[in-house]
Formats: sequence, C-alpha cells, structure tokens
Amino acid sequence: MPGRILQIHPEDNILVALQDLPAGAAIPFAGQDIMLAEAVPAKHKFAIRNLDTGDELIMYGVLVGKATHPIPIGSRISTENTVHASREYGRFRQESNWQPPDVSRWQGRTFNGYHRADGRVGTMNYWLVVPLVFCENRNLDVIREAMAEQLGYVSTRHFSVDMKPLIEAYRRGASAEELLQAEVIRDGMDIRRNRLFPNVDGIKFLKHEGGCGGTRQDSEALCRLLAGYITHPNVAGATVLSLGCQHAQHRLLEESINRIAPAFSKPMYVLEQQKISSERALIAEAVKKTFVGLAEANRHSRQPAPLSKLCLGLECGGSDGFSGISANPALGHASGLLTALGGSAILSEFPELHGVEQELINRCVDGETAEKFSRLMRAYSEQARASGSGFENNPSPGNIRDGLITDAMKSAGAARKGGSSPITDVLDYTEPVTRQGLNLLCTPGNDVESTTALAGSGANIIVFTTGLGTPTGNPVAPVIKMSSNTRLYERMRDIIDIDAGTIITGEDSIESKGEELLELIIKVAGGEIATHASRLGQDDFIPWKRGGSL
Repeated sequence: MPGRILQIHPEDNILVALQDLPAGAAIPFAGQDIMLAEAVPAKHKFAIRNLDTGDELIMYGVLVGKATHPIPIGSRISTENTVHASREYGRFRQESNWQPPDVSRWQGRTFNGYHRADGRVGTMNYWLVVPLVFCENRNLDVIREAMAEQLGYVSTRHFSVDMKPLIEAYRRGASAEELLQAEVIRDGMDIRRNRLFPNVDGIKFLKHEGGCGGTRQDSEALCRLLAGYITHPNVAGATVLSLGCQHAQHRLLEESINRIAPAFSKPMYVLEQQKISSERALIAEAVKKTFVGLAEANRHSRQPAPLSKLCLGLECGGSDGFSGISANPALGHASGLLTALGGSAILSEFPELHGVEQELINRCVDGETAEKFSRLMRAYSEQARASGSGFENNPSPGNIRDGLITDAMKSAGAARKGGSSPITDVLDYTEPVTRQGLNLLCTPGNDVESTTALAGSGANIIVFTTGLGTPTGNPVAPVIKMSSNTRLYERMRDIIDIDAGTIITGEDSIESKGEELLELIIKVAGGEIATHASRLGQDDFIPWKRGGSL
C-alpha cells in the first residue's frame, strides 16, 4: 500500500490520503492529475470528481454520505460539506462464494489452555468476586485490599507513584514550581513470583453500578451477563456477594447460569449480607471461602488444546481514518484464519455496522439468522432514535478529527474486523456463543460496554484495534491492542501490543499482518506472553443499560 493515496474499492469516488497532502498538489489518479483545492491531512478523504448537492459519496464500495453543497474535485470531505447517509437493507440474498484461506500452516497447532468440564478451554484461570448490587462494592474493595497483594495478585506495572518526595517538599515549604519538579515515579516490580497459587492467574473483582434502583429488565440483564462471566472458560469459580433486598436476586443469577450451563459444576460461594450477623463476619467468610476456592482453582494447569477452542472477540475503539484500511482488515484476516481452523469469532458494536447491513445479511448462513440480525438492528436503531440520538450521531470528536466523518464511513471500516467469512449465528446481548464460525453480537459501540459483552458471550481472547489509543482491557479475557498507524504505536508502546501501521507504509500486506496477529493470539492464549492491558491491570467492566448508549 505504499504511496500517497488509496482507493479502497473501484467504485469509490473519494480517495484516502495516506500522508499529509498540501494544497495545490497534483495527485496522479486514473490517468489524470487531480489538483488539490485545499490541504488534505493524512487519514482524510478528497473528491475525485465534482460533486453536486445531494450527490452520493461512495467508499468501501458503499454509500457513506451525501454532499450538503457542491464539492469541487480535489476538495476535502468534511462535516461542513457532507452528511451521513446509508443504503436501506432488506431481504436475505445469500452469498456463498467465500473461499476459506489456506490454513495448512496452522493445522495441528495447539495452545496451552485450561480445560473445563463443559469442553471449553480457557486462556486464563481466574477466580471472580462478584457483587449482585452496587451496595457491595465497598466490601469488594476491602476483600481486594486483604487478598490481592498478599497473594501476589496486583497489576505488574513497570512503575509506581511515590508521594513521599511531594510530602517532604511541601513540609519544607517548597513552592508550586518546586513541587512540580519532584520525582514521583519509581520503577515498579513484578511480585508474581510470590504467588501462593501459581496456577491461578488472578482474582478479579467485577465492580459495577447496577443490580437495583434501575429497571428490573436491567437487573435481569445484569444477572445474565454475570452468569456469562461465572461460566466463562477463563474462570475457575466465583464468590458472589448479595445484599439481599435488591432486584438482582441470587435466584435470577442461578436461573441464568442454568440456562447457559445446565451441568454447571464450578465452585461458587454465595453470601447474603442481610443474613449475616455483621459486615466483619461477611468479610471474614468471603475471604476464607475465596481462599478455599483459589486452592481448588490451583489444581488446574495448562494443557495443549486445538486452535478450534479459541473464541476471538473483535473490537475497535478510538478509531481513525486508517483503522478500516490497516488494523481492522488485518484482524478480519486473522479471524478468517481462525474460523477456517474451526474456531469462533464475535463481531459486536451494532451502531458501527450501520450502512453495511445488507452485506452482512447476505453473508448469513440462512434466512433465520439474517432475519434475527435485521430485527435486532431495526429495534436498536428505533430505540436510539426514540432517545434522541440515532446511529448517525455515533462518530466521536476524535473519530471526526482523524477522518471518520460519518457513521456509515466509520461502520464500513469497522465491519472489516469480521473479514469475509459466513455469519453462522446472530446473538442478542448476553447470549452465549454456541456455534463455530463468525457470530454477530448486539452491543453498543461504547468500547468498554462492548468488550464487557464480548467476554460475557464467551470470547476467551479479544483483539482491540485502535487508531487514537486507549488503555481499555477486560477482567477475564486477555485484550491485545493493535494500532492502525505506526506513529501511535511508537507514542504509546506501553499499551499497544502490535502495529498494523506497516500496512500503510507498505512493509506488510493485510494478509501478512493478519498472520502475524494470529501467531500473537496463539502465544497470548497459551500464557507465553502477557498483553499490556493485563500487565497494567486494565479490568474495565461496564454492563449495558439497554438503550442508554450507542
């Protein structure tokens, strides 16, 4: 892909600038020189012919917007001259021309994972401490303080913050300027060598703000989500804290667990505070039972498993104008390789599939699956509009600043995370993956709500592409960060695991980078490499209050 510009699809009437292009530059394209009417920053787009008011803008071969007034050839596409537009979608017209990629290189490959009684395989081995209601969050903090550091389960940051220099300088009467010069960052240390339970990768605390006070539907959805985490292959067992009077009753959690895993056999300890004599007694009981559970979890060890046991979550956030042409299609290729090997992949963020619905409908394996996707998309879109914020409002200021002008433009690039393989199933929020192949999962585009849902539906590893940078992680599923551009990778190496910017510079193809990514996925899944998100303790967990966000 080396060069100054890129036409993604032959039908596109706008080009992507791969580097900053000055005003007046002559850009050779299709046998002509396009004179740029204005400067076009890298990641942004410009018109390859004169566009009149109302004319369609085509990118990725699909409608991504319409001109709000005339756009001369060589002019930059912006929010000042373009508005979101997308095609209507309708009936299922199956396309069965997918040619699986050559996966002979990975045939017979394995990763070392934790085998569970239900046949699934975990990439990690965690113990959960779960509140059924936000009222128990303080008790989670007390348990974390009591257990995490003493057992060796703290984030392995490469630095720590030391307040002593600031305190001592303040006591000496230092000025504000002197205080700002104080050294407060110290090299950190990895205390994992002190772990009492070496086969347990951590204790994870799923703090949240739900369980009561909202709608009963939200509490029921929370119980289904928590059930997905407790039954997750990366989880050995759980300690559940309940107040007792909340909407999210233990009975609802048990019912959700039984629906997902009728033969559920993991250790789970439930403590209800209103039935225990004191908070002190509750904490003591929770700590002791968690300790017993950790001893049980430590009996598990990593054993070889086929790559078909991997369930890959596909996520993007902090996207830029390069995301859809480097990181996302590379992830799409890796997910295609994995599904061809018998594994599963989950593509979520329904607001970021807006505009490419018909393509996804036609990739469904049957009409029933296609109809479910259409129904969920229409219901979500209508609910968003009813709340005063339709899908067209999805792009963030950061997206727009870096070249993603409309939601359809953002969506067309975001959908490339799913590659081109057939869609074997469509899942509503909190529904578990049960079929191999590519699954679509109804979630918002909000990064943390979506990654939270991906793990809740069974993703045992997640790849998160980003063009602007984000430290987001997940409590139970390792999150690999992939940058869309090398400048980001070099600037934020402490949170980015792999760089797809080499596709933009021509050093790699989409296929070669996808293959490199798959190799990294296998190493992370087998515990050979820890992701930066895991090392930094990025355990972001936000349940979706349906209809509350895009």
